[in-house]
Amino acid sequence: MDILPDTSAVIDGRVSARVEADELDTVYVPEAVVGELEAQANDGRDSGWAGLEELQRLAELAEDGRLELEYVGRRPDAIEKRDAGEGEIDALIRDLAERHDATLFTSDIVQSEVAKAKGVAVEYIEPEVEEEPDLAVEEYLDEGTMSVHLKTGVRPMAKRGTIGEMAYEPIDEGVLTEEEMRAIADNVINTARAVSDGFVELSGTGMTIVQIRDMRIAVAEPPFADGIEVTAVRPIVKTELDDYEKADELRDRFTERQRGVLISGAPGAGKSTFAQAVAEFIDDAGYSVKTMEKPRDLQVGPEITQYTELDGSMANTADSLLMVRPDYTIYDEVRKTSDFETFADMRMAGVGMIGVVHATRAIDALQRLVGRVELGMIPQVADTVVYIEAGEVHTVYDVTTEVKVPHGLVEEDLARPVIVIEDFETGTPAYEIYTFNRQVVTVPLDGAEAAAETGVERVAKQEIEREIRSVAHGHVDVELKGSNTAIVWVEEDDISYVIGKGGGRISGIEDRLGIDIDVRSLSERPDANAGGSGGASGGSGGASGGSTVTAGEIVTPEITNRHVVIPLGDHHGETVEIRADDEYLFTATVSRGGEIQVSRGSAIAEELEDAIDHGRTISVVPQ
Repeated sequence: MDILPDTSAVIDGRVSARVEADELDTVYVPEAVVGELEAQANDGRDSGWAGLEELQRLAELAEDGRLELEYVGRRPDAIEKRDAGEGEIDALIRDLAERHDATLFTSDIVQSEVAKAKGVAVEYIEPEVEEEPDLAVEEYLDEGTMSVHLKTGVRPMAKRGTIGEMAYEPIDEGVLTEEEMRAIADNVINTARAVSDGFVELSGTGMTIVQIRDMRIAVAEPPFADGIEVTAVRPIVKTELDDYEKADELRDRFTERQRGVLISGAPGAGKSTFAQAVAEFIDDAGYSVKTMEKPRDLQVGPEITQYTELDGSMANTADSLLMVRPDYTIYDEVRKTSDFETFADMRMAGVGMIGVVHATRAIDALQRLVGRVELGMIPQVADTVVYIEAGEVHTVYDVTTEVKVPHGLVEEDLARPVIVIEDFETGTPAYEIYTFNRQVVTVPLDGAEAAAETGVERVAKQEIEREIRSVAHGHVDVELKGSNTAIVWVEEDDISYVIGKGGGRISGIEDRLGIDIDVRSLSERPDANAGGSGGASGGSGGASGGSTVTAGEIVTPEITNRHVVIPLGDHHGETVEIRADDEYLFTATVSRGGEIQVSRGSAIAEELEDAIDHGRTISVVPQ
């Protein structure tokens, strides 16, 4: 009997097994099969290597005289390889079987049925189902292990404990060798390709991320990393919405209409766990729910379809989802500017959106929308902020817009659109966000009136100082005397420049700011002889009396529509380093206005915003 196997039969090793059981005269191996196996082996797939080993076994059987082995046909061209999914290579193999009057040997049911329809002699054999391989990293897991961290030359480490109380600790005293790490890395990748509930999420030079059951595993290798590293992360708890405080209120809020919700918290706080609970609650409530994730690791039921990037872009995924029209979409994680823009686009199209955002305070999640979304549109994009801390719902904010005079100001002509952030439970205003002198500011209102006045004072002093510095050459200090009156202290030689001819310049500044300004000489200031010329004012982050920036001085950057602004007070012309938690970010020269501006969208701005979003301490160091 002469047979011609296709790729599936060779991979299964069924040809050599048939030789052992029966007498076969000739085995014709198509060059198209060799080409497919070679391509799979080059891609690192076990199926390719298994098929090549089977061909070697057939060659040995031929040398022993057990059969005649002949390679026939031609290798498929580029177009046929491209259209392999359309059956082009299968058609080549069927033609060869017919030409050589051989029985087509296949484990592919579709190939078998097509061959029968074409009148080709065919023998179908059930594919062998191999046992799933053991996953090497599982030996390091126990019930309380959230993540395992393995690296060449380092002891195995793990994060263990409960949400909010994780400890990063060694789990073995032995140092992992290069050979051990290579075996673990290969095992992870091969298992992901072999098991039905595993897949490769991302594959690049030096980095492969796979999903196996509920585990996300990253395999990093040189040149991307300085050694082989395997990091496996999994959820250690699955919750329901009823497990959280404020569940009743949140349940009503999610179901009364589609909303825009930001779930925020620090890394490891339990944001994704809460998002999973919300997703399954909304699904049970009769809504259509989808997810957008990269990688896909939310532990949700099969009713909820999980999408990742389409052709490398979440914007493409969003376009597809808008055709599907889900009631709610869970976006995990919203991090880059493009993510926020995609989130906003889907929300404005009427889809309920729930985004997971890294933030160390509840208000920080909302501030990340500033500059990425028109200010007046923010409450339509995100009307609810849920802050998770240690696995619990810590704060819920309700976000609305009002046209009003900002809290702490009294002039009627200062009325403007104001975003009001209220505590969801008590209805107490916690923050206001509005435009002040062309800059978006966030003012805390927590507690008593004094706290609100302090916030407004900080903003007002900063804006007055910015205006006066644009015309003054020397030191500037600002003292607020009320909600709409201020004294500006400048050098004697600067008074005429600041006031201008006939008072025109200072009048223009007063009109722009809506504040009456009294310009005085620093020498007239009551404390002029007590400690120099006075410090830079309220929240600008400057040093006192014109001194140079001190090493490691902490500053508070501000995010506007177009820039990330680092206010430094009276330090114009100085060259400083900007650092995040003492890690160098970039070097810049302080402008004449006493600040550094970085254009949003640039690589430096993205890095600086990421540091701010993760709660890192921003500081300046003189060169």
